[in-house]
Amino acid sequence: YEALHTFELQAPTRVIEWARGSRICVAGYGPSGGNEILQLLPPPTLQAKETQGLCPERDFKVECGGFSNRPVYSLKHVPDTSLLVTSGPPDSSLQVWQVSAEDSDVIKSVSAISTENGLGQPWAKIAATSARAPWILHGSRLNNVQITEVESKKNVYVAASRSSEELSDVAFLDCSTLLVCCAKGQLCLADTRQPQSPLEATTVPSAPCGLRWCMGVKHGPPGSDSSSQPVARLSSTGHLTLTDLRKVSEPLAWAKCSVSCPSSSAEFLSISWAPALEGCVAVSGFDGTVHVYETRSWDGSGKEAEPLFVHKGHAFGGLDGSEGPPVVTAHTWHPQKPRTLLSAASDGSLHIWDWVESRGSC
Repeated sequence: YEALHTFELQAPTRVIEWARGSRICVAGYGPSGGNEILQLLPPPTLQAKETQGLCPERDFKVECGGFSNRPVYSLKHVPDTSLLVTSGPPDSSLQVWQVSAEDSDVIKSVSAISTENGLGQPWAKIAATSARAPWILHGSRLNNVQITEVESKKNVYVAASRSSEELSDVAFLDCSTLLVCCAKGQLCLADTRQPQSPLEATTVPSAPCGLRWCMGVKHGPPGSDSSSQPVARLSSTGHLTLTDLRKVSEPLAWAKCSVSCPSSSAEFLSISWAPALEGCVAVSGFDGTVHVYETRSWDGSGKEAEPLFVHKGHAFGGLDGSEGPPVVTAHTWHPQKPRTLLSAASDGSLHIWDWVESRGSC
């Protein structure tokens, strides 16, 4: 490791979100009320643009916080605002939070966004943008995908679809284009300028039978062609696929994760692109590790890929009170530092780590 910082949370979290000024937001997902939502300030060594050598302050700092009366399964910071949006059981509604000013340490609930026929639906997957206005893309199934203006709660887009396929991920590609991934792995593209155009699920070409799938979208620089960015998908059986959105029917590459065992529930399954490294993805949710892969070495054979690096810190953190060892519940890349990642586990541990470049272009 180049560096490794650890922090013990009061309760396990399954969300890590970068907010204003490189702050980190996390939230608990316990079934009972009183789940904390915290905004953390990273250690000063990770905020400096250049290596500063030894630093006396090497721990996280809690800046502000609040409590949610429901589990938080997803949390997104609305860019260019002080608002957070969360979702979680028992329905597909959203909760809107205000991160207070510097003279206050409270994150307070300010409103809720209800959805039609949301009761009994799975929790909503969410994405945020402020390209045109503070918008939230949300939905739990293909037939209830919509975009809502956060402050007015007005629906600015409602997708047309008759399918009730459950969703695993949603994402803005740009201010007009959105992408959703179904739990069975199908991808759906939509243009907000064509609200009557139905969302049509494309199949996963030659996909091995996987229980569930998730996706990771690589965002290019502002103004770049969103459709030219590859989409990575990960199945609960450990299969990986790269897709060019301009030709979804033919995958760019297949590979297999070097995981110890498939994920039975895929509850914490996650794949994400490195924002400051070309062709690198991180994978977690199978056990107490995070694997980093270089996708440019993948081909169409579907053979097992060798990871560039494996973070095993959570696996040695002790038992989480259940029958097995901790499982990584979430991970995310640092937006500027190329090889720096954050990861959280079911035992309440939060790690920031930076690995030493040993081989490959990463």
